[in-house]
Amino acid sequence: MVAERTGSLVRQEARAGAVPVPVRPDGDGHGDGGGGSLAGGLLRTARPRQWVKNVLVVAAPAAAGELASPHTLRQLVLVFVLFTAAASAVYFLNDARDAAADRAHPEKCRRPVAAGIVPVPVAYAMGTLLALASTGLAALLCNRATAALLAAYVVMQIAYCLLLKHVLVVDLAVVTAGFVVRAMSGGLALDIRLSRWFLITAGFGALFIVAAKRYSEALLMGEGEGETRALLREYTVGYLRFVWQLAAGVAVLGYCLWALEGGTGDGTSLWRQLSMVPLILAVLRYAVFADRGGAGAPEDVILRDRPLAVIGLCWGLLYGLSVAGL
Repeated sequence: MVAERTGSLVRQEARAGAVPVPVRPDGDGHGDGGGGSLAGGLLRTARPRQWVKNVLVVAAPAAAGELASPHTLRQLVLVFVLFTAAASAVYFLNDARDAAADRAHPEKCRRPVAAGIVPVPVAYAMGTLLALASTGLAALLCNRATAALLAAYVVMQIAYCLLLKHVLVVDLAVVTAGFVVRAMSGGLALDIRLSRWFLITAGFGALFIVAAKRYSEALLMGEGEGETRALLREYTVGYLRFVWQLAAGVAVLGYCLWALEGGTGDGTSLWRQLSMVPLILAVLRYAVFADRGGAGAPEDVILRDRPLAVIGLCWGLLYGLSVAGL
């Protein structure tokens, strides 16, 4: 009852403009899904707005300070494209499988597959083609570790669509693992050793984003969404709050330990230590949206919140000075 009253209050505040809940105009299938061409429907089903997540492939090389060479950039572009194709394959398969349930959802009913713009067999065919193409090209154009990681990502995400998204807690772990795999892939493609602090920060940072998204969805979930978000009702709002707060704390701690690892005797370490400040501010700023139920679309929060963008630029500047040794 408390969770229901909380959700009702947050929905009222969101309608009144008190809660900064980003609006998705397109790309995720929430926009104009009721009309348009097959080509436009295919593009929307591929989720262009979600492609920003695949920028995480630069995380490991950036953490190691190895972004300068043309070979590195070419490899990262290739890995980005392959992960974009693999992720889009999963979106096609997921929407095809969930088409009937999505039609009962107030927003997902406008997704191209649910709306009938993209026929279900076409969505299955596109998903299968993209999955096979991305893993096959990874085996041909990348090293074995990258190809194996991408194949594992595709299998894991398909298993999530078929079964794992209905298993309590495991659903959080699988979505989190998807982010971590992206963050690892760039390092494996370039044979870069992955720091234990990097993996801890990436893993718990991803869990923070995922749990905050679920928490926001739980607060804003309407009365008629039990059919389409049944598992979400198995979580309590308090539990999801605990998870994202715990994950945020561990992610910040991991980053701070990494930043302090180099000692205090040189300028590079100083800039790296100073980068802790904007990192912590970014987590605190994002937590404002999470706490108010406005983190249901993480990509929109990251792309549209100007203070968060400024904080990110400050972090990038300090980290760049650290890598450059200035």
